Amino acid sequence: MRLIIRETKNQTSQWVAEYIVHRINEFRPTKERPFVLGLPTGSSPEKIYANLVDMYRSGKVSFKNVVTFNMDEYVGIPTSHPQSYHSFMFKHLFQHVDIPPNQIHLPSLENYHEYDSMIAKYGGIELFLCGVGSDGHIAFNEPGSSLASKTRVKTLTSDTIMANARFFDGDVNAVPKSAVTVGVKTVLDAREVILIADGRGKAEAVRQAVEGKISHSWTVTALQMHPKFIMAVDEAATEELRVKTVKYFKDIEGTAVAPGKLGSKL
Repeated sequence: MRLIIRETKNQTSQWVAEYIVHRINEFRPTKERPFVLGLPTGSSPEKIYANLVDMYRSGKVSFKNVVTFNMDEYVGIPTSHPQSYHSFMFKHLFQHVDIPPNQIHLPSLENYHEYDSMIAKYGGIELFLCGVGSDGHIAFNEPGSSLASKTRVKTLTSDTIMANARFFDGDVNAVPKSAVTVGVKTVLDAREVILIADGRGKAEAVRQAVEGKISHSWTVTALQMHPKFIMAVDEAATEELRVKTVKYFKDIEGTAVAPGKLGSKL
């Protein structure tokens, strides 16, 4: 595990975006050998996507040979709904870069049975970017989800519904009650995982992810088992971590190279 700590969300988002661009360019993707990228939605990655768009516009990266698989999508609202994750991704990323539409994949009731097979046909996900809920869930793998789960339909908890009501004008009743989501194992099968978290509201989830025991009660803890797992957080999200934990990771980072020259440091 690697823990990257930056003072603010903006700084964390910039670091992650630069790292993603570095990985794509280092991979040298082609049409026959695309870079396969797993993507989340929500407030945490918005700044990352804005930075990726800026770097694309400045000629630092192309998405022409990138294939994407999103983590989840609501059930019960059309893709044209402004709060669908389909709409979110096109608004914040896809419509602003050169990724071909047929290389974009989002889970749905129509394809979730074959979603993991679709990923496998591309050789697996090279890098999976994840967010985390305040209760430690990744994608919509709520507390109690199997750590061996694959893509499926999940009923959302009341906490998640209440948390997402802010995207539906505060109307809890307007929030879909279920979603199609990749499983914990789907994420773990990626060759690399980056998890982003910001703010005090994510501090306990960050503590569990870094210092907690692996448990289906906090599905984010499963990422401790991943051989190449990076967490990128702001200072506020570290408030529940032990001081010596924060000092340890900051000390390690002090000897690391910049994102564009990462080499084997990560």
